[in-house]
Amino acid sequence: MTGRSPDPAPATINRMPDPTPTPASADKPGPAPTPASAEERGPLRAVAGAPPSAGRRLLRWARRGAAAVISLCALAGAVRLVVPATAGPDGEPPGVRRQLAFLRSALDAGAAGQAQALFPEGYFFLHVLYGLSWVELAQRDGTTRPEALRESRWALRRLDAPPGREPFSPDLDPPHGVFYRGWTNWLRGGVLALQPDDARDPAELRRFTEDSAALGRAFDRSRSPFLEAYPGQSWPVDSTVAVASLRLHDTLRPPRYAATVDRWLRGTRERLDPRTGLIPHRAEPGTGEPAEVARGSSQSLIQRFLADIDPAFSAGQYLRFRDRYVVTPLGLGPAVREYPRGMDGPGDVDSGPLPLGVSLSATAVTLGAAQVRGDAPLAAALASYGELAGLPIGTPWTKRYAFGLLPVGDAFLAWSKTARPWVSRPDGPPPASVTWWWRAPLLLLLAVIGTAPWAPALWRRRRGGAPAGPAPG
Repeated sequence: MTGRSPDPAPATINRMPDPTPTPASADKPGPAPTPASAEERGPLRAVAGAPPSAGRRLLRWARRGAAAVISLCALAGAVRLVVPATAGPDGEPPGVRRQLAFLRSALDAGAAGQAQALFPEGYFFLHVLYGLSWVELAQRDGTTRPEALRESRWALRRLDAPPGREPFSPDLDPPHGVFYRGWTNWLRGGVLALQPDDARDPAELRRFTEDSAALGRAFDRSRSPFLEAYPGQSWPVDSTVAVASLRLHDTLRPPRYAATVDRWLRGTRERLDPRTGLIPHRAEPGTGEPAEVARGSSQSLIQRFLADIDPAFSAGQYLRFRDRYVVTPLGLGPAVREYPRGMDGPGDVDSGPLPLGVSLSATAVTLGAAQVRGDAPLAAALASYGELAGLPIGTPWTKRYAFGLLPVGDAFLAWSKTARPWVSRPDGPPPASVTWWWRAPLLLLLAVIGTAPWAPALWRRRRGGAPAGPAPG
């Protein structure tokens, strides 16, 4: 509408055609209608018939590119789920050497100090796990022993330096507490185990003997099987590591600590968590009575070291742990709860966040416990699931998980992949708890994710190719 009406037609002119056809023109076809011009069709029809603009073409290719990226990521995830990520107790785990290269570069760049700012043992764990991973890699592949000795000794020197000792009190028994003494003694014993019996470094051998004696005396003097790691604080997992180092001593040196280990086992059996029948997460200092229910973040470590202390006791404890803590949330692969089934609780610096009750740190470390116990199906499933959910980024030289944002997590995962028994071999593998088709729901989900971006275009193409009306008869 323009706001003005056209002038009325003159009354003397008849503009209406005569509706009655004449006989001459009744049987003659009229002239073919002339196609309307673009102007007559209107501006919308003209635009619809024109080729798409550059902006629309760019948007179309951007959508296709995004769909291709999503599909490729889903395909890569499926490959990671299927390709083996473990190598049993003797082979070299895929990618571990590149993980260690990343960890060394991160340590050189100050990652240990950053980890220390996150939790009290950040500096310590990054170094000790780096050294232990090298030791276990050399136990699998003897050709790496020179490099493994160099790197694990470097880690030990860093732990013996003031930044390594600083968080731990020298007034405890043993000095600097059972956490510091137990882990360093285990690593030093591993360094000695890589050396020939008749050519072991005398200074390292002397230090290992002295630290083992200090631990043995502390356990013999204590009424509790669980020594203090910090003043007034006792976590049984730390004593488990220390006792395993005494068992290691008795395989490398003349046996001295069999009675100490037996006494520790008796005291531990008397102080199990009444809810789960497992070694508790935290104990009362001085008495060792359970102070907190068994939790996944400590059990995953306990199960790994307990296998080297007493394989028979470890076998029952491992099955209890697996039955109560290993779950498949949403049916999408195995994971480890921080609290036993039917119980929830808060997360902390040990467990990390707990989505659906699952601890990512406990899940990673349980991979190592499963390997030590000979539970190959669970170890393989946890490792493969980690290759998908851990968002690994690899180059020909390095490999990191979660974009390398938390190197201490990479250290725990590398150490778990290299896990193997040091002192005692298990009598036999436990019954399998993971079925062969555990990957199926994840593969189906990845297939949906990979094809979903293409579904609208395929649907439009199918509709456009269909006949506009019913088929002629």
